[in-house]
Amino acid sequence: NSPVSFRDDEDTFKILIATDIHLGYLEKDPVRGNDTFVTFNEILDHAQKNEVDFVLLGGDLFHENKPSRKTVHSCLESLRKYCMGDRPVQFEILSDQAVNFHYSKFPWVNYQDKNLNICIPIFSIHGNHDDPTGADALCALDILSCAGLLNHFGRSTSVEKIDISPILLRKGRTKIALYGLGAIPDERLYRMFVNKQVTMLRPKEDEDSWFNLFVIHQNRSKHGATNYIPEQFLDDFINLVVWGHEHECKIAPFQNERQCFYVSQPGSSVVTSLSPGEAAKKHIGLLHVKGKKMKMQKIALETVRTFHMEDIVLADHPDLFNPDNPKVTQAIQAFCMEKVELMLDNAERQRLGNPRQPEKPLIRLRVDYTGGFEPFNVHRFSQKYLDRVANPKDIIHFFRHREQKEKNDSDLNFGKLVSRPASEGMTLRVEDLVKQYFQTAEKKVQLSLLTERGMGEAVQEFVDKEEKDAIEELVKFQLEKTQRFLKERRTDAEEEKIDEEVRKFRESRKKNTGEEDEEVREAITRARAHRSEDTVLVGASSDEELMDTGMKGIVDSDDSLPATLSRGRGRARGRARGQNSTARGSSRRGRGSTSQESATSSRTYKPVSVPAKNMSIMDGRPSIYP
Repeated sequence: NSPVSFRDDEDTFKILIATDIHLGYLEKDPVRGNDTFVTFNEILDHAQKNEVDFVLLGGDLFHENKPSRKTVHSCLESLRKYCMGDRPVQFEILSDQAVNFHYSKFPWVNYQDKNLNICIPIFSIHGNHDDPTGADALCALDILSCAGLLNHFGRSTSVEKIDISPILLRKGRTKIALYGLGAIPDERLYRMFVNKQVTMLRPKEDEDSWFNLFVIHQNRSKHGATNYIPEQFLDDFINLVVWGHEHECKIAPFQNERQCFYVSQPGSSVVTSLSPGEAAKKHIGLLHVKGKKMKMQKIALETVRTFHMEDIVLADHPDLFNPDNPKVTQAIQAFCMEKVELMLDNAERQRLGNPRQPEKPLIRLRVDYTGGFEPFNVHRFSQKYLDRVANPKDIIHFFRHREQKEKNDSDLNFGKLVSRPASEGMTLRVEDLVKQYFQTAEKKVQLSLLTERGMGEAVQEFVDKEEKDAIEELVKFQLEKTQRFLKERRTDAEEEKIDEEVRKFRESRKKNTGEEDEEVREAITRARAHRSEDTVLVGASSDEELMDTGMKGIVDSDDSLPATLSRGRGRARGRARGQNSTARGSSRRGRGSTSQESATSSRTYKPVSVPAKNMSIMDGRPSIYP
């Protein structure tokens, strides 16, 4: 691997990479309300100054599923300011854009639109915060895409099969296959990988000459048995994975030694939770790609509000704190004040070298008061820092570790389980709470017809996406299906026999997760259709329901990284859909198609089923591998 020079030449792609910008987070907060907009402008300013070929975003551009007018307006203002201009775009698209952007009414890249003047194209997948919802399955990114300010790709709505078709880019002699997959519920996507229902299409011609770049927005760290996506699920022909959703900045590419590809986790550009992962310095990346080689240059964000965090365990200081002392609470409060003052001094020293940084820092002091101590009044404590801290109400977080349950205790006692502070990044989802409730509830309130999982997903839609009829429609749908089952079985009209048949039917559905997914999807579709009918009846315009919702091989980010050799041979070949159309648009100001494009725009693909490479599934490997 000889060293490669990444000068700004006709063969080198320059790509600005960022994820999880969360525009509109705490926009009504008088102190932190503009943080996300200021940092977004800084990110686009870096793109403009570095004259990048394009910007690649890894999801969650918006914090809310239905962003406010202020948030959308600020976003449009920034995109128009930085992304429109006369500088020519130096790369071309060789793939069938009608496939890449088939959900759009304008299925071609924005810089090739003759009515627009784009100098910095942005390609983005959606995240779990700004995913498509509502009767028309639209998201905020679709508004930007329709306006011609952003290229939304990586959408997939099927629960049965996912085909990921790459956007094929070429600049000089460098060719990039850009794959994207927008956020999908982790458990569903995990199951689809295991069942080999995820296929990545590869260019049939010269497949080893492409630099394969994949952007994904899923749980990377394990939140449960199947509530994440293991890296070994991804195919080994990929060269670099840009992983969104995780907020801790680990942008320097790590090599997965089993798969041989590199993973870059840019992290968020704003602190959205007062947890340890968010305390790391925030960066974006400037990725250089030449041939099959790459280099990631870290760019520190200067406008991000600093976040300082410390932990105190009171039991570790027996010389200072005695729980039997009547004045111990005052002593603890004085000790905490001293710690906060030290953090404020540290924050001020950091800010002196950066005038663009917001004045008030974020401060978090987690206090473990296990051992008979009592917490003091945090509201009174916070009053002292109203003018000095951006989060005065959240400075102190008290938590306590309870004794673990005895090993010989056969009864599960939730009161004796170890508790952990909520700020440690542990995420409680609505469906998990529903499942926990029914697993521990009394028998008389247990579900007898619905499954916990189906009810959990319906409640999630109700809470996050405001699908007000989701629960009702799921109940109706399940009731109708059970009635049909009982009629087909011709069950006797005895209550005991009916109950037994319903129990058997419910258990069979719980085992068939694919059918259960289909049932929930049908119920949500019914709910959306029901809402649309109501909207027509009252004469209101249809408004889409969009409301919230130890790795080895660290590589120096400023060094050239040899990309992975493609290893896709031996897989079954096939043809992708709709290849034989040329790229839209003509060359204007040096853009668009060239004479070479007509010869290469018709690309054939071969499907590569992404094997679920856990130890129980070994038949996904091609026979040529040992």
